[in-house]
Amino acid sequence: MGRARIVAIGITDLFIIGGGVNGCGIARDAAGRGLSVTLAERGDLGAATSSASTKLFHGGLRYLEYFEFRLVRESLIERERLLRASPHISWPMRFVLP
Repeated sequence: MGRARIVAIGITDLFIIGGGVNGCGIARDAAGRGLSVTLAERGDLGAATSSASTKLFHGGLRYLEYFEFRLVRESLIERERLLRASPHISWPMRFVLP
């Protein structure tokens, strides 16, 4: 099978190469801000490196070890955004660490 060809008609504000977790996240954020977005991915979305992740939202608690309170706060705020934006595929999990 030959390579797919992309024919762009008009202008896009943002062209993203890579449909992993970061590329899709950037595309979603930019589209939510009113930008026109084109995302190009060679295979299935999230099928490469992103498919091998733990699929856990990091709450930023490891930053406490280094007294990075601002980063902890930012991580927890972003975690809440993700939970609100995708309740059909995300839910809180409780962990007990020794």
